[in-house]
Amino acid sequence: MTLRTIVYVSHADGREVFVMKMDPETGDLALLEKVPVTGVAMPMAVSPDRRYLFVGLRSEPYSVASFRIDPSSGRLSPIATTALPDNFAYIATDRAGRFLLGASYSGNKVAVNPIGPHGYVQERPVQVFGSPPNAHCILADPSNRFVYAPCLGGNVILQLKFDAATGIVVPNDPHAAPAAAPGAGPRHIAFHPNNAFLYLLNELDGTASMYAADATSGILSLRQTLDAKPPGLTEKPSAADVHITPNGRFLYGTVRGSNTIAGFAVDPLTGLLTLIDHWPTEGHPRGFNICPRGRFLYAVGLTSHHLQSYRIDADSGKLTPLKRLAMGQGPNWVEILDLP
Repeated sequence: MTLRTIVYVSHADGREVFVMKMDPETGDLALLEKVPVTGVAMPMAVSPDRRYLFVGLRSEPYSVASFRIDPSSGRLSPIATTALPDNFAYIATDRAGRFLLGASYSGNKVAVNPIGPHGYVQERPVQVFGSPPNAHCILADPSNRFVYAPCLGGNVILQLKFDAATGIVVPNDPHAAPAAAPGAGPRHIAFHPNNAFLYLLNELDGTASMYAADATSGILSLRQTLDAKPPGLTEKPSAADVHITPNGRFLYGTVRGSNTIAGFAVDPLTGLLTLIDHWPTEGHPRGFNICPRGRFLYAVGLTSHHLQSYRIDADSGKLTPLKRLAMGQGPNWVEILDLP
């Protein structure tokens, strides 16, 4: 069977989504189509069964576009565009694909909307929940029992219990885990595949933190914080996105103030990080992602309007730049999937 991997890139300025096919051996991308949307396209999420793509639209009226993914080609067919409770900086489905979770940076809230049986997000939310200032990300843990939302202005990770049957979230006890330092600015998170560790990228001080996650209570405990910004950076770090390879061996984070990617090796037993290196990348690298087999990384530049691909060394985690592609206006989010 031929492996078919599809890369989706949303465009804030172009108000569209690029659909590209990835060569599994070389990492080369071939454009399949450009799909228009009705607003500023930024955060995206793929359903766990890889049948649907959701695109958050951050211009008024705030909404989400739901698309059906063709199982043979990866091309998109629009299903519906429905209103959301606020301007969401981040969206994700729960692990069962029944609910869309959203974090509103400007609205200081998180919300849960049901996903209907025909694959599109329903307009009436299950719940809208106030958060500490500037909720910037929201993810359900791999067990689908807990939800976490980093809040940049609140300098905490909101800790919630999640009912996967109803979509209701309630505060855990304690309701938040603090950042490593005052004013760190928690932004994006990534879970280790073993669900024992959570990694946080802090926007304002350009650091990466590792938390142990208690499997029973869902409570996070800070274990380590390292610099993700390169030495000598005098600009505001503005760290942005963070992802981990599927095998859990390497963690990467982007720093917009230096236009770099930081790479870390992950200890398989403790989850602790060791810096590998920093690599130059596209201008204002707000988003990137890693292919499902952990061989290639794709970073997009919001201001350079290009995508840079890298090969990930399986032993060291070092990045080797491959190709640079023009990517339309304002590329900012990357989702990658293998067709089912």
